[in-house]
Amino acid sequence: MTVILLRHGVSTSNTARTLAGRSTGVELTDRGSQQATAVAERLLGLPIRRIVHSPLLRCQRTIAPLADKLGLEPVFDDRLIEVDYGEWTGRPIAELLSEPLWKVVQQHASGAVFPGGEGLAQVQARAVHALREHDRALAEEHGHDTLWVACTHGDVIKSVLADALGIHLDGFQRIVVEPASISVIRYTPTAPYVWRLNDTGTDLSALAATPKTAEPQPAQANSSSSTSTEASEVVDTSGPVPGGEIGGGGGADNGSAER
Repeated sequence: MTVILLRHGVSTSNTARTLAGRSTGVELTDRGSQQATAVAERLLGLPIRRIVHSPLLRCQRTIAPLADKLGLEPVFDDRLIEVDYGEWTGRPIAELLSEPLWKVVQQHASGAVFPGGEGLAQVQARAVHALREHDRALAEEHGHDTLWVACTHGDVIKSVLADALGIHLDGFQRIVVEPASISVIRYTPTAPYVWRLNDTGTDLSALAATPKTAEPQPAQANSSSSTSTEASEVVDTSGPVPGGEIGGGGGADNGSAER
């Protein structure tokens, strides 16, 4: 089975530079809404059989145009919800940078547990389990390789990609997942293969072809990444770095967060 991991578009919390976490009512910005429409256009020609999403509003808004165009009823899965950041939820990113736990998240993610919340290892376990379960259900239903979409959050996607790439969770901060980007994993009986990573381009036609004799394709780096302040969601002490949620690709002291 092949899953398109879609990160939600830019949200109001992204631009406010706060850690939204599971806060309710976090909407997409105008830019985020435009991204959702653009994603729907990108994916429209693909044989997508299911759309699964985090129950949070920003993910619902992101997949709405695609679901409408495809005539599919989206299914939410609580296991794809954002990280429970506990006491960190709603706090400014600039303030969190001084927390001792921040460096732990950057350097030893597998050991990081947010005060009053969950650990990143728990996040990875629940998300990977959810994706594999949906894969099995689609395989039983259709009896062949099926393409589907899972819309969720940056840290969740990065943890899933780390698992698929066979790297330790402690290295997941090296993976960049921008707003409205897609990353694609094809799960096989022997191993998962990453076909796309942080892709914000336009041509996805290769995903529609699934010949049995095709060799697994290597991950393709994003060729049109945005490094704008709004899209990259970055707050650090050294300048903008395109990055993920609670951590980015700029080293132990640099990071960004889901806002």
